[in-house]
Amino acid sequence: MSTTPTQPSSRKQAVYPYLIVLSGIVFTAIPVSLVCSCAGIFFTPVSSYFHVPKAAFTGYFSIFSITMVIFLPVAGWLMHRYDLRIVLTASTILAGLGCLGMSRSSAMWQFYLCGVVLGIGMPPILYLSVPTLINAWFRKRVGFFIGLCMAFTGIGGVIFNQIGTMIIRSAPDGWRRGYLVFAILILVVTLPFTIFVIRGTPEQMGLHPYGAEQEPAAAEAASNSADTGSKDKKDSKIAASTVGMTASQALRSPAFWALALFCGLITMNQTIYQFLPSYAASLPSMAAYTGLIASSCMAGQAIGKVILGMVNDGSIVGGLCLGIGGGILGVCLMVAFPGLPALLLLGAFAFGLVYACTTVQTPILVTAVFGSRDYTNIYARIQMVGSLASAFAALFWGAIADQPHGYIIMFGLSILIMVAALFLGIIPLKGTRKSATQTA
Repeated sequence: MSTTPTQPSSRKQAVYPYLIVLSGIVFTAIPVSLVCSCAGIFFTPVSSYFHVPKAAFTGYFSIFSITMVIFLPVAGWLMHRYDLRIVLTASTILAGLGCLGMSRSSAMWQFYLCGVVLGIGMPPILYLSVPTLINAWFRKRVGFFIGLCMAFTGIGGVIFNQIGTMIIRSAPDGWRRGYLVFAILILVVTLPFTIFVIRGTPEQMGLHPYGAEQEPAAAEAASNSADTGSKDKKDSKIAASTVGMTASQALRSPAFWALALFCGLITMNQTIYQFLPSYAASLPSMAAYTGLIASSCMAGQAIGKVILGMVNDGSIVGGLCLGIGGGILGVCLMVAFPGLPALLLLGAFAFGLVYACTTVQTPILVTAVFGSRDYTNIYARIQMVGSLASAFAALFWGAIADQPHGYIIMFGLSILIMVAALFLGIIPLKGTRKSATQTA
């Protein structure tokens, strides 16, 4: 008896992959934005309320970052071994409880404890959920959908920074209400998606990945052209050769360490964004543009994530060149034309493209080089280097900026870092291509 799919299952096949994308957007727009992108709006009001230096309160964020570094490989192992619904639901609950605890804290050590809770809960949502789900549910337009989801870290930050600021200003202890509202939003908006929508693979629902229906035809075409030596043949061989690499195999390869260093450098370079307002304030007659320069960079990274994702679907090397080339162009514009507001803001916008590489280019590179079999374990270990870099990058760039001609030195080092990152990203891809050619 035939097993022709019914119309409802056909609709589910057509719709469900996009529900996964919507889930990724919710993860980045709500818990990631509220915990990470909106952290700064609480620094001044909380430290003023408790009459402590800002460094005493912001210490919770350092603890949060360090805890994430420690817990990242554990998160990768859990996501690889257990049902994603369980892991992401637990992560969301911990993120909500962390914000709820901060709304009730009455001493600095309590904020530090909440930082630990957040540091345990956030890694699966912040780093692993979107690329893991998109890679599992899509065979086509993977880069575009990763970029689209990641763009909402910036979009959510723009929206909720304004809402959070209004709540904080509503009362002397408005920051408590702010954390409480954020906790409620994280739990009420995100949990329905982790419980009712998320599935680790389409096969769990009797579905197949978006674009998978074209794979048999593509495989037959590749087989028929096996002796042509065309570029398409090489690309299909590359894709096939990377499937199934384990974390232990990856850790023994030079490509792993190249991509780990790429992640660290590109994350370190991203942190320069925090100093763009200070750079504008240091320029004659440019102090009025301190807010606009930050917004321009945020707009660049939000739009850049979508554009980079689309370019990567056609060429990963092209995505690398666009992102890093945009960053180099942005730095050059900001340094060469400091007295022209339009070019200064255009430079900040272009720098947003390399900012976008942090969360778009890195997971795409990991998938291209190592495949998807043990993706969460491999990517979690590579992202550890990025998290470590972010933990000390602000201190490093701050020390540089305080030197005479410090901003020129900072931007010069930024160009060197971006050029090094470009080569570190391309070399593993070339190695993969060579391996595929030899295997063929």
